[in-house]
Amino acid sequence: MHRRTLLATAASLAVLAALPAFAQAPAPDPENTLFLDLKGGRVVIQLLPDLAPKHVARVKALARKGFYDNTPFHRVMEGFMAQGGDPTGTGTGGSGTGNVPAEFTRSRRFLRGTVGAARSSDPNSADSQFFIMFAPAPSLDGQYTIWGQVIAGMEHVDRIKRGQGQSGQVPNPPDRIVRMRVAADVKN
Repeated sequence: MHRRTLLATAASLAVLAALPAFAQAPAPDPENTLFLDLKGGRVVIQLLPDLAPKHVARVKALARKGFYDNTPFHRVMEGFMAQGGDPTGTGTGGSGTGNVPAEFTRSRRFLRGTVGAARSSDPNSADSQFFIMFAPAPSLDGQYTIWGQVIAGMEHVDRIKRGQGQSGQVPNPPDRIVRMRVAADVKN
C-alpha cells in the first residue's frame, strides 16, 4: 500500500472512531422506541419485539393510553434496579388488562440498562410493571422477560431516588415517571 493511501485510510478510521456510537448506528425505529421522561430528562428505550412481542405490545398499548404517566418508582435498589409501572405505588398493582405469558430468553443478558418485566413468583404474571437495571444481574438471566434496552439517558435513571433497606422501598415522595410515550407518537 502506498504511504499516502495508508495515511488517508488511517485518518478516515480515526475520524470514525471519534464519532459517538449513536452517530455510527442506524436510527432506531420510532415504532419500537420509547421515550421515558423523568424529572431529570429523557430516557430512550429500544423495544425488543423480536425477543418479547407480547410484552412489547402491552407496554406500547399502555404508553399510548398514558397509563405510565405520573406513576412512581416504588422499588429502587442501589446497584441493582429501579422498578415502576404500578399506579398504586405498592408493588401489587397493575393495568387491569390481565397477565402476559413469560417470554424468557437465554440469548440476551440482564446488563446495565436492560429493561425487564416485573412479575410475582408465577412466571406468567407480568402486567404493567417493569424494571431498569443499574448493573448486570446474571441471576435474572432466563428467569425474567427482557423487553427493552436503554440506548440514551441512562444518567437520568441513575439519579432516581434510592429506597431503604434490602427491599428498596422508596420513601415518600418517590420519584415518578413524568411521561412515557412511543417515539412514533411524539411530535417534538
